[in-house]
Amino acid sequence: FLPMMDVSINMISMFAFIIALGIVVDDAIVSGENIYEYRSKGMAPIDAAILGARDVMMPVTFAILSNILAFLPLYFVPGIMGKVWGVIPVVVCTVFAISLIEALWILPSHLAHTRSEGYVGLTRMLHGWQQGFARLINRFIHNGFGPFLHLALRFRPLVLAAAAAILLLTVAYIASGRMGFILMPKVESDRSVVTATLPYGSPMEHARRVEATLIRGAEQVIAENGGERLSEGIASRINENEVNVDVYLTDPKIRPITTGTFTNLWRERVGAIHGTQSVRYESDRGGPGRGPSLTVELSHRDIDTLDRASQALADRLGEFAATKDIDDGYTPGKQQLNFKITPAGESLGLTAQDIATQVRHAFQGREAIKQQRGRNEVTVRVRRPEAERTNEYDVEQMIVTTPDGGQAPLMMVAEVDRGRAYTTINRRDGRRTVSVTAGVEPIGETSRIQTELKAEVMPRLLRNFPGLTFSFEGRQANLAESFQALLRGISFALLGIYVLLAIPFRSYIQPLIVMLAIPFGIVGGTLGHLLMGYNLSITSCMGMVALAGVVVNDSLVLINYTNRLRREEGLSARDAVHAAAVRRFRPVLLTTLTTFGGLAPMIFETSRQARFMIPMAISLGFGILFATLITLVILPTMYVLLEDAKASLRKALHGAGKASDILPGNPPAES
Repeated sequence: FLPMMDVSINMISMFAFIIALGIVVDDAIVSGENIYEYRSKGMAPIDAAILGARDVMMPVTFAILSNILAFLPLYFVPGIMGKVWGVIPVVVCTVFAISLIEALWILPSHLAHTRSEGYVGLTRMLHGWQQGFARLINRFIHNGFGPFLHLALRFRPLVLAAAAAILLLTVAYIASGRMGFILMPKVESDRSVVTATLPYGSPMEHARRVEATLIRGAEQVIAENGGERLSEGIASRINENEVNVDVYLTDPKIRPITTGTFTNLWRERVGAIHGTQSVRYESDRGGPGRGPSLTVELSHRDIDTLDRASQALADRLGEFAATKDIDDGYTPGKQQLNFKITPAGESLGLTAQDIATQVRHAFQGREAIKQQRGRNEVTVRVRRPEAERTNEYDVEQMIVTTPDGGQAPLMMVAEVDRGRAYTTINRRDGRRTVSVTAGVEPIGETSRIQTELKAEVMPRLLRNFPGLTFSFEGRQANLAESFQALLRGISFALLGIYVLLAIPFRSYIQPLIVMLAIPFGIVGGTLGHLLMGYNLSITSCMGMVALAGVVVNDSLVLINYTNRLRREEGLSARDAVHAAAVRRFRPVLLTTLTTFGGLAPMIFETSRQARFMIPMAISLGFGILFATLITLVILPTMYVLLEDAKASLRKALHGAGKASDILPGNPPAES
């Protein structure tokens, strides 16, 4: 189906397939477990397959539809992130659609023709191991999990309060900035790059000295850390006012240190370079994770005020221990002479245009004639001799012609002021802007620095420079845009999931239990990032969206079976949910083990190519471990608490009805 939808098979699509496997396996286990239960009661294989598939048809169908809705928000993420991750919902939803046929028709057909006895040889040994493992699981369910769940249901308010406290603490820890939240993990390159920006008009000798300083520092670091085992060569180039030096490193399996470590050592060895506007060291690849870690855009109508404010902000950023390669964004151009007409010049009938035209013609030349020479056109310009247009003195001694044919010294009819040309003029909503950038190492400190900037630094800067405004751009703007789009998509998806769940539950209240269980998946994903040493990112959030699908899947089947037990066997809410959780323990455990096992190679992968996908695998892998506790413990307590609340409400309404019969002025109720 992927070529039909113009989706190429790549690493991300393969990873999406791994994500879908967890939910697909869960649906297959639900169907197979139900069939196994009927066969264990002595029913014929074909009859057991038919009844087992029929019982789970509705919950499995709605579970798959809910999962498709859960993944759809990833398809509508805008910008570069949407282009990178838009393939995931396409692959996942395609796999889900096919898995519905597998779980309800193909798998039952296979199980209907399997034998339960008569094994010989290797199959007999494997069957014995399988039965032994099944007995071990059953013993744990009845002797361990069953009593524990009974205790949890007995103290259900305390269990739910503890779960809510853990969730709130997790969210508060993330919001405090102690845990880094970034756009994308940085992926190291095989090349370390330094870009030194010099003031416009700097002599070429100065650029070559800066180039030599950078090359000398790189060579010293290479010599001290493996020599040829570390580097394959150095390349440099000078482009106007920029000096670029690239160090090509060997394969990661050969070089003794990482690209990031080499870049930091290079920065320390070179130190500060005088006569440069900014020096930026980079060791990461291109893509969403590249560029300055922090970008603050300042805006003001007065360019001088804007320059002072940008310098003040850059100085303040330099006080943070984690910041590096700070650039105040101010890039003055080449020196120039600015002419302003004087009252004496105006009295002679001159205009600013007249003076500018005569100065340009004297030094640049005026077109006199164009001649055709063969196939070429030659332009002839008339200007002052070269000896009279090479020094600033020649400008001061220039004579201009007045409209009446007279002559006057240029310095009498115009004031000359030294200044600099603008290299670029950036505007937003008609206001001048300057971007102050900084690198942050480790990058996880970016969110903490951004929080402190919002709380303390920027309010003080706005007071010191009235009329100044600011905004976070670059990676922060992309992060905010992607996160807001993801939140909007998730909101619509949750509404759709609620509507879908209300159909099989035949209730407007019970779907809320499943919806309330979804946020608890954040706990497992966050703990996984802390254990593995990763920062939270947009990729992590996408993994948590996938985790919501697993939670919905397990919760729907559990509550559906609980309702069936209450309806068919007349059990109380507490006994029914206890029996349903005990019965669902084995398929939920198998789903957890298979999904985490499938994601484990990705979680513990060390290659750079997979690094930007690992946070999603961590969110889903570790989140599904915690989702087991959500499905089998937290969800049953919420179910019973909901029934307690409904019973209390009915009792209160019943009591109010009795009280109204004896109120003064009310007629007695008719029978």
